[in-house]
Amino acid sequence: MASVMGLPLPPISAINSRRFRTHFALSFTELPAESGPLNEASTITVVEKNQNGSLVMEGSKVRGARVVEEKKSNDEGSASALAPLWDDGYGSRTVEDFFAAARELKDDGGPPRWFCPVECGRPLKNSPTLLFLPGMDGTGFGLTLHHQALGKAFEVRCLHIPAHDRTPFEGLVKLVEEAVRLEHALSPNKPIYLVGDSLGGCLALAVAARNPTVDLVLVLANPATSFGRSQLQPLLPLLEAMPAELHVTVPFLLSFVMGEPLKMASVNIGNRLPPSKKIEQLRHNLVALLPCLPELSNILARETLLWKLKLLKSAAAYANSRLHAVKADVLLLASGKDNMLPSLNEARRLARSLKNCKVRKFNDNGHTLLLEDGIGLLTIIKGTCMYRRSRILDLVRDYIPPSTTEFRYAMDQVVGALRYITGSVMFSTLEDGKIVRGLSGVPDEGPVLYVGYHMLFGLELTSIMDAFLSEKGIIPRGIAHPELFTAKAETFTSEFSMIDWVKIFGAVPVSASNLFKLFSTKSHVLLYPGGAREALHFKGEEYKVIWPDQPEFVRMAARFGATIVPFGAVGEDDLAEIVLDYNDLIKIPVLNDYLREVNSNQVRLRDETSGEVANQNISFPVVRPKIPNSGRFYYLFGKPIRTKGMENMLKDRDSANELYLQIKSQVEQNLDYLIKKREEDPYRNLIDRKIYEAINPHDETHQTPAFEP
Repeated sequence: MASVMGLPLPPISAINSRRFRTHFALSFTELPAESGPLNEASTITVVEKNQNGSLVMEGSKVRGARVVEEKKSNDEGSASALAPLWDDGYGSRTVEDFFAAARELKDDGGPPRWFCPVECGRPLKNSPTLLFLPGMDGTGFGLTLHHQALGKAFEVRCLHIPAHDRTPFEGLVKLVEEAVRLEHALSPNKPIYLVGDSLGGCLALAVAARNPTVDLVLVLANPATSFGRSQLQPLLPLLEAMPAELHVTVPFLLSFVMGEPLKMASVNIGNRLPPSKKIEQLRHNLVALLPCLPELSNILARETLLWKLKLLKSAAAYANSRLHAVKADVLLLASGKDNMLPSLNEARRLARSLKNCKVRKFNDNGHTLLLEDGIGLLTIIKGTCMYRRSRILDLVRDYIPPSTTEFRYAMDQVVGALRYITGSVMFSTLEDGKIVRGLSGVPDEGPVLYVGYHMLFGLELTSIMDAFLSEKGIIPRGIAHPELFTAKAETFTSEFSMIDWVKIFGAVPVSASNLFKLFSTKSHVLLYPGGAREALHFKGEEYKVIWPDQPEFVRMAARFGATIVPFGAVGEDDLAEIVLDYNDLIKIPVLNDYLREVNSNQVRLRDETSGEVANQNISFPVVRPKIPNSGRFYYLFGKPIRTKGMENMLKDRDSANELYLQIKSQVEQNLDYLIKKREEDPYRNLIDRKIYEAINPHDETHQTPAFEP
């Protein structure tokens, strides 16, 4: 009889679509990873939290049949979707929690085993499985900071390798391989995620090389495939010769090499705290963290450390010899301050060797990337379009909306300067035609299609996302240019980029099928008919609506009875002035050849029948800032247009074209209204606005006044 992690299983044919999972409401179970059914003498270790939050391990004798009886499907009762601004728990746990969990572990002499962290809870319905493969520590708690977030999107299993275990690397490969094959047999249409940290990265690559037909997604954090060039190489003979009484200092010193203490101590410090508060909290965290570092001497005792270093050497050799056989999708995370391994150079090498590989680098992080402050692991997976629930990525149905942490990070760290300068103000139109400040005139229920004007560089997008999420709890799914989703958009020279954040906030490539899926799921959709041509317009084209001649979206909206909301946005001409546009740049020798080559390789969305917008020969214009500037963005969302009951447009092109021209005219009227009314705003100027805000401190619910609509 087959078994799962030591538990007897019915034949695969009897399982069908039911998931066979161990899940206790208040605990997780550690199970031996080797095969073989449990009998009355078998022991599992139930790990619970006591009232103090510490881990308590209790061995209990159970019958295998009884354990099977207690198993529940994680799909049962699981949610199918998350609401925007959900709580991902990032920052609620710190490195101290990692050391506290490791401290409570007792080596029972057993073999490596899998466990399910309590904090992960139950995932979304039909979520894929994620297997975490640890680094040198072997505790399996390396994802401590990310458990709550990952637990929503994955069924998380972590591998624990006891300190005194001496399973060779090939044995660990077979152990993980058995778990992968079982998961694949249970759910052949779902991907299996292998998150490998350092040593675990080698393990993930080895398993992927041996199982090319299994749908695997590898997420590798500073993989130890470069151990041959590591600064730890000379350490092995020194450790072997070092007296045992001196060894206790080695792990403590090693802790400063493995990670960045400042990044570790910064995990739970809010970005919105005043600088003085941040420094005070950082000092407090460092004082609390330093006593934890000697715990490494317990995790990596002398013999254990010697064994792990030898294991790293064999792991690197094994994985490197099989890179050619890896067919899986790979996401490489490389730290710029890794003092253990040359991770940045290794990421470049692996990217050239692996067939389907993306790289993201984090310049300020150390080797222990997953235990340091930065961007959450789930956020990275989402932003690189690596999250999927089936063999084929579906950007609509696989989408997980931004969490509160992601929203705040993006608004504060990514576009904080733009928010500071623009001071955006929103207006909307009620059903009776009255214009009011705020978004109360925008429909709450979807499907809704927002159709508007694209300002220079698309600068209006960030304020739209900010306002809709803050005020309405709605995420408008942007219809974006397909170039953002091609391999050309992947660059190793940048860290986690603005393009990645655009994807986190719901952008999908423009296509009829994606628009169909969004409407069918009653989504709020953000569409710019003018596209890149409008966003990268030429000199003298400020606030000129450049749309195609044909109604490309009206009939699709009518098919689903979607509400259409025309809108306009103004303000970018106050920030910058175009000095050189495409027509100027194409006249410059050498540069003109480059521009022609770039444009010839672009994805063509429209043919010549689309009118002026079909002119895709565009480039980023050269601009200069306007100082001083008025620097405020204004938005007006027009009166909603209901298409419910307009099914006749599906066959009547004239009616569809008439509505299309009506929408375009409304967008132009919105622009004219804002251009005129902004002159009445007493706080349009950046300096006046900041003086007002300094005199009248306000929170996020209070806004600086503007003109009266």
